[in-house]
Amino acid sequence: MADKDELALCLRMLEHQGIIDYNGHASIRCDAGMLINVGSSQRSRLTADDICLIDLDGNLIEGKGKPPLEFHLHAGIYKARPDVGAIVHAHPQWSTYLTMTGHDYSPVFAQGTLVHPVPVLDTPDSINSPEMSAKLGAVMNDRPAALMKSHGAVTVGADIAEAFVLITYLEENARRQYMALQIGTPYAFSAAEIEVARTKLYTPSLFSRTWDHFAAKLEDA
Repeated sequence: MADKDELALCLRMLEHQGIIDYNGHASIRCDAGMLINVGSSQRSRLTADDICLIDLDGNLIEGKGKPPLEFHLHAGIYKARPDVGAIVHAHPQWSTYLTMTGHDYSPVFAQGTLVHPVPVLDTPDSINSPEMSAKLGAVMNDRPAALMKSHGAVTVGADIAEAFVLITYLEENARRQYMALQIGTPYAFSAAEIEVARTKLYTPSLFSRTWDHFAAKLEDA
């Protein structure tokens, strides 16, 4: 699958799950800079035509529209982290509830351990400048995910499948944590249990399986 088609599919799957809505964006690193969805695009109907190519300063190289205002989030991470090949930024419901109420993200199911611990940027401001991107980068450091207080989440990966799967796992973990909090204190995985889960689950083959699961659900919708 071509990078533009893969990126468009990723965003449609995220919209179908409710992880993004009329906002949210994802990108793939490339030689010229990054591929990213056009800011004005309809996320539920994204195609390769809604993907633009920009350099890391936000200059449009190819495409039919402008990048999202928060392209700085992506550019800052790519500049600082050569290990990152793709990024997802969204405003998911359940994980944002945690940051709105001061609850730390707690690993309550196996897949949720893959991003734990999840640092939190202590501001709801948009990441729409190099300065804000630098603040996020300092908080995120070398982690695969971060949350932003009353704002959203970001995940990174070696490729778009990994970034997609990690934000899916993060949000499902947050949903389970939230629901468990309604009836008691959620069980959190121990350090030893986290290590076992990561060894089993942090693999490209399982990321691919999870991607295919959600792609099939989208086709059946």
